[in-house]
Amino acid sequence: MSTDPRFDGPGPDETWRSALAEGRFLLQQCRRCDTCRFPPALVCRGCGSPDLAWKETSGRGAVYSSTTVRDREGNYNVSLVDLAEGARMMSRVESVDPDSVHIGMKVEARIVHAPEPLVVFVPAKGDAS
Repeated sequence: MSTDPRFDGPGPDETWRSALAEGRFLLQQCRRCDTCRFPPALVCRGCGSPDLAWKETSGRGAVYSSTTVRDREGNYNVSLVDLAEGARMMSRVESVDPDSVHIGMKVEARIVHAPEPLVVFVPAKGDAS
């Protein structure tokens, strides 16, 4: 009985988290249709192919949508960011007032090591949008 190699070793979520812990921001890219995707998965959402490879991302992107969450402990934003590689990811934009985050704002990814490593964004240097 043959086994599916996608189930050998760590799964896509663990691979992604391990890379973040090492300071690397990776995305999956389909070898069949060339689509970059997030979140990690076993098959391409675009074409259904299981032939996915990991690639380093530039970390550059633009805010697609953002909202400010009002909280007693302080306001923060929740943003959807379109990455330069084509994937869209939910995160937050830091280092600016949450109300100043806007659609089209150029951002760059940063890995922060909270209890678990995670990706956040900061305004790109020289963003004039």
